[in-house]
Amino acid sequence: MTAPGPAREAAPVASRTGLPEQPRERVRTAPGRTANARPVPAWRTLWPAALCLLPLGLLGAAAWYGRWVRPGADEWCFLPVVRDEGLPGMVGKFYLGDNGRIANAVLVWAYGTFGVAGHQWFGLVSGVVTLGILWAVTVSALRRGGLTAPRGIPLLVASMVTAVFLFATPNTYKTFYWPASSVSHTMAPVLACAAAVPLLRARSRRGRRCALVAVFVAGLCMGTLSEEASVVVLVVLSAVLLVLAGRLRAGVRRWCLAGMAGTVTGTLVLYTSPGARIRRERFDTDGVSFLAPDSLLGSLRGFGHILGTLLTTWAYLGAVAAGVLLGLLIRGPGGRRVVLPGRWPLLSCAGVLAFLVSGYLCTVVAYPAFGASVMTSSRVWNDYLLLYVAVLVGAGALVGLALGVRVRRTGAVQAAGAGVCAVVCLALAVPLGQLERDMRVRAVKWDRQDRWMRAHAAEGDRVLPYMPLSVGGMVEPFRKHGRKVWPATCVADYYHLERITYSLRLP
Repeated sequence: MTAPGPAREAAPVASRTGLPEQPRERVRTAPGRTANARPVPAWRTLWPAALCLLPLGLLGAAAWYGRWVRPGADEWCFLPVVRDEGLPGMVGKFYLGDNGRIANAVLVWAYGTFGVAGHQWFGLVSGVVTLGILWAVTVSALRRGGLTAPRGIPLLVASMVTAVFLFATPNTYKTFYWPASSVSHTMAPVLACAAAVPLLRARSRRGRRCALVAVFVAGLCMGTLSEEASVVVLVVLSAVLLVLAGRLRAGVRRWCLAGMAGTVTGTLVLYTSPGARIRRERFDTDGVSFLAPDSLLGSLRGFGHILGTLLTTWAYLGAVAAGVLLGLLIRGPGGRRVVLPGRWPLLSCAGVLAFLVSGYLCTVVAYPAFGASVMTSSRVWNDYLLLYVAVLVGAGALVGLALGVRVRRTGAVQAAGAGVCAVVCLALAVPLGQLERDMRVRAVKWDRQDRWMRAHAAEGDRVLPYMPLSVGGMVEPFRKHGRKVWPATCVADYYHLERITYSLRLP
């Protein structure tokens, strides 16, 4: 059955924007339902907005806990450079000496210029940015597809995705609270998603040109921000080109190619930089081929372990539940129920394969430097973890569409989906509360030691004792009972000292 007048009127709009025309699959009326479906009562649409309070409350609490964040690990080395040399010094440090990540250096400078306060506010700012981008992508995608949803559903989907993406990982501190890791592994895929918003909202030739410029610049920044996130971008854009081949409009094809061109350009800038060469020499990977059999097999074992961890983490069911609610409640023109698209098996396989391929390739890229520890270094999973969560939401949405056709009354299914979202949010709050207590203990000790060291440095002392204070598996000077010294030199620079010595107690 084809859609009546309103659906056919949407086709010229899609043609002008260069997006694929598929209104018939999206909006045809489900069998056994009348063309003029009765609108849902207003009171029944209020609960999605109320349900949003749970993931939003979780995000708010996590942002409030950010007041206990204090510098550690790499930031001991970043902060003296930001303080003494500013942005040029930070970019020079990364491009010429560390890893070649120019965009990473800019983001580090952005929060590092505020010192400890920048670390404390980072969680709030990054959480708001993540939620805002995912919300904008959800709303724009629904609008582009000619679909509507009850008030609060787009925000519910975006907030649940944000919550499970940030807090269902094995190490929330390094994912959300550690700025040095977050800007290069957690925020990178989120910022990549932002490049889709101009395309989804483009309505004119000028809008499509702006979308091309935006995706090229985003790809360029991504290439100089994170090697692993660049791999994910290239795999996803390639999947779009392959899956929609033959049905793809020129505008979408140009958009994908522009994004790939920008990402490849940025990656080449990074790879050929002096800092990247020094990093490869430091980890003794300058002559290691990513295609070496040992490296490929080790990466496969590592990714298999990572995949097992992800598939057995039940909290990700929150993303599936949010997708089910989305599929059940979205409507086409005229309030008609939306049915499964005709190519849903192909789209499902493409999403799963894109995740598996990008995840394995990211592991291949990280394996020469991390070795077997890539299985436990969960922060490097975040580059493709957002794609995993998006695939789960998509799978849930397909299930919701199918249930909407086969089940006459979906109230029980909606209640079950809402219950899963609620249980997941409450379950994630428990380890987050424990982490807050650990962070508070460290912050109190850190502040005490910081005041003592500053006071003695001001009095002219050049060598001072330092007690390592770690949280969330963070690296501190003199770990492993003093055998691992780094970053002791950076701590001494931070306090204007010649050196620090290992201490077992606070001053």
